Amino acid sequence: MAYTLTNDGGVGILTMEQPPANAYTKATLQELQECIDEARNDTAVRCVVVKSALPKFFAAGADISTLDGATAQSFTDFVLMAHETVAMIERTPKIFIAAIAGHCIGGGLEIALACDMRFAAAGKYGLGLGEVNLGLSPGMGGTQRLARLIQPAQALHLMITGETVPPERALELGIVERLYPAETFWDEVMAYARKLAQGPSLAQGLIKLSVKHGLAGTLEQGLAQERANQSLLFASADAAEGVKAFLEKRKAKFEGR
Repeated sequence: MAYTLTNDGGVGILTMEQPPANAYTKATLQELQECIDEARNDTAVRCVVVKSALPKFFAAGADISTLDGATAQSFTDFVLMAHETVAMIERTPKIFIAAIAGHCIGGGLEIALACDMRFAAAGKYGLGLGEVNLGLSPGMGGTQRLARLIQPAQALHLMITGETVPPERALELGIVERLYPAETFWDEVMAYARKLAQGPSLAQGLIKLSVKHGLAGTLEQGLAQERANQSLLFASADAAEGVKAFLEKRKAKFEGR
């Protein structure tokens, strides 16, 4: 299996392991979709960390060898499936963290861009969208997500040159939100994720959707989404527990429902 999902104390660990570089194919994208769907529907999974089992790569994008001889229609179908796969991450009302500790190129970075947060380990590796070097464009959402995440001209520069940047520069640009020493990287990622998993994960997920839906529309549409999600949360067990714990001056015990 190229993608597997395990549960570590409420943190879903979505592991990529497809040597040598975690390149994906149509078949392995189906596996990734199944893992995302499982994470969404398993109430015991409160948030998700996406990681690589390979020492040098987070992921390198599409397996180019499988595209040799592809028809225009089959290639279009492949790109559509790639779009649908990462959109599943964005639509899942749980927080996804990309844990990047190796080369994160092309579709690998596009998977990370679909996650809600990107944490990186210090090290000698690159992040970038290099599809232009094949005479192609980023095709897993990169042209849209990177230009929305960082300054558009900086995003355009990276995409039209195919340049990769080290994790320190990725932090400066805003491609990643946190940079940790390599020796403590996984412990730091999991400490953050476990704190989320122990918290009101239902609220976290609906906050995520409010932000994403709001940014995609007008302010009024975003506010309407916020009101709808707030009403759902007000009726939740976690909200009842949160209010009660506050009044009783104790720490709340959230269950994610």
